[in-house]
Amino acid sequence: MTAQTVAEIPADVREHVHETARGARTAARQLALLTRAQKDAALLALADAVDAAAASVVAANVQDLERGREKGLPTNLLDRLTLDEERVHAVARGLRQVAALPDPVGEVVRGSTLANGLQIRQVRVPMGVVGMIYEARPNVTVDAAGLGLKSGNAVILRGGSAAASTNTRLVEVLRAALAEQGISPDAVNLLTEGGHDAARALMTARGLVDLVIPRGGASLIQTVVTQSTVPVIETGVGNCHVYVDASADTDMAVEVVVNSKTHRNSVCNAAESLLVHRDAADRVLPAIMARLGAAGVTVHGDAAMEGYAESAGTAHVPVTDEDDDTEFLSADLSARVVDSLDQAIAHVQEHTSGHTEAIVTADRAAARRFTTEVDAAAVMVNASTRFTDGEEFGFGAEIGISTQKLHARGPMALPELTTTKWVVEGDGQVR
Repeated sequence: MTAQTVAEIPADVREHVHETARGARTAARQLALLTRAQKDAALLALADAVDAAAASVVAANVQDLERGREKGLPTNLLDRLTLDEERVHAVARGLRQVAALPDPVGEVVRGSTLANGLQIRQVRVPMGVVGMIYEARPNVTVDAAGLGLKSGNAVILRGGSAAASTNTRLVEVLRAALAEQGISPDAVNLLTEGGHDAARALMTARGLVDLVIPRGGASLIQTVVTQSTVPVIETGVGNCHVYVDASADTDMAVEVVVNSKTHRNSVCNAAESLLVHRDAADRVLPAIMARLGAAGVTVHGDAAMEGYAESAGTAHVPVTDEDDDTEFLSADLSARVVDSLDQAIAHVQEHTSGHTEAIVTADRAAARRFTTEVDAAAVMVNASTRFTDGEEFGFGAEIGISTQKLHARGPMALPELTTTKWVVEGDGQVR
């Protein structure tokens, strides 16, 4: 997207988005009145509908994949775009998991009775209308709808053109299932026309849309953050590091590094950078390099790291300063040997995107220093970076991983889609 003022957005596109938002606001008022039982029943109905439509969703996805290959989409984006039947059923399972979670709406965050008898309490309430602007990730379509429903929010979705057929089919299924449950289908909306203009109209619909959440590459996220007049929760890129400390267990270090990088390298919680303490290098790097090489990873290494890669027959190239700041989302990994925990922490702090950082160590003091000094939404000790995920954290699904510090940080699920209001009850007190 490029910079464009609200006045430059075509009037028909702006009106279409605003009309959609007005319908969503009406639906949001209905959602706010639903009981947990009603919302959970609707979520289970949505899950059943998605399961039943798996074949048609996959057929639509095949159309998107064919167009993507014709356009030369890179492998990592094609992976994110792909929905086979197992992935469709996994998305449906996520809806069922959300149904099983506590309802955040109405939760009392804090409260007290004042000396004059006033009873005050701060309670969770829905945001209202939440806009999602995202790229080739059709699973986000269902996750956003499910989390929005459970938290009492209507959603307006602006998916990337690469997933147009899949998103259209999924939203058709979701809206039909909502209607069968007596819930306004306008609780879930998909903007299919207007291209980037529609996205700009959505993120400047202040007063009609309460929150916008971008998910995608750095360019998309920064465009939304800098151009939106609607409040934004910034989901960030994942330049995630794994640091292998001097005391790290060899087998553990190998498994954590390899899983972090190769389990699925096209996602934001995959490791992009490896740091190894010099005292552990001879012990852990031969096995790490062999495993990475077998998985097809190219190591962007410093001189010491390249020596280990070459000995193991692993593809390697010299590391650059740009590599240190790159979210590859591919079978590439920047790698350096460091002389101390201090050097490792300094490197992470300089290059982190604030997503997920990991240390492998048997030294509890080193672990405490790393978790205290490293500034990221999630810090792992002796565990793969791939665990920074709403489902893995027990949230059922996530609407994104926030790398900012206000309101929400880390995997965002139900509580993060609520705000609060103060309810004050008295019996005639005056000030």
